[in-house]
Amino acid sequence: MADKKTPPKTLENIRVLGERTKVRVIRVDEDDHRDWLREAPVCPQLSQHQIIHAGIMKAYSPFEIVRIEQTGTFMLGCIEGEGAILVDGSWKRVKAGEACLLPPFVVNALKCVGSKSWRFCWVRYLERKEISPIVSSISPVRGKYDAEPLQRAIEGLLAECQTDGSAALKHHWVELIHQYVLRFAQPHQSDDRLWRLWQRVDQRLDYRWSLAELGEVACVSGEHLRRLCQKALGRSPMQQLTFLRMQRASQLLLETNEKIETVAKMTGYKNAFHFSNVFMDWVGIRPSEFRG
Repeated sequence: MADKKTPPKTLENIRVLGERTKVRVIRVDEDDHRDWLREAPVCPQLSQHQIIHAGIMKAYSPFEIVRIEQTGTFMLGCIEGEGAILVDGSWKRVKAGEACLLPPFVVNALKCVGSKSWRFCWVRYLERKEISPIVSSISPVRGKYDAEPLQRAIEGLLAECQTDGSAALKHHWVELIHQYVLRFAQPHQSDDRLWRLWQRVDQRLDYRWSLAELGEVACVSGEHLRRLCQKALGRSPMQQLTFLRMQRASQLLLETNEKIETVAKMTGYKNAFHFSNVFMDWVGIRPSEFRG
């Protein structure tokens, strides 16, 4: 499926599950009374890894969810069928045997495509500033992933919570869930050229990198770097650069009082107008609105 750009101005918070969609979910907090979570069992042990809910869904059209302000990492593993997820400002399909990892502070949007069912499992985090985020500079946005172990771990935790099982067993299920997320989010890189490249770029996000210069740092041609990044991260090198810049910009907007013009320059943009447009495409709202 070709990437399909969605004008950010058309996005708004949406939750349409549909009559046939089936959801099984565990939540961390009994005070979370949102409609779709109200009857979900509570598992306080999820808080040990800042997980606010995890679940398994079998969705049918017209299923669609859009959250403009996502405050934590969202991991989705596709078990059966396929659906569409908004990634880096474009709708992309995620099929069985694949996963998608969305960082904090971006639009979280997913929907069914076609008439067949889409079955997936997910884990949603709520990271705190003092905790290292799950998403790193080498985390893939999409890629191959066997979601069955994660699904089984979620099912195990659901069973323990529905029967008032032991706290020790709940702890072990939560550990498994978190580790299966990390397996995708923080993969071992046998070729550390990408790790070295993005570590260096992350320290110089104000520099106007070209594809050729990125290739020089990684000691490969620009075209070879493009293939490496697409395979390992699910993004082109320039998309990965923009991703890192948007993550840094989000952090600066939340944690400092720097002017938007200053944040733009600190993340490699000539002016605030261009920066604001890119931020809107990737995050879903203007920098001024994001800061609140």
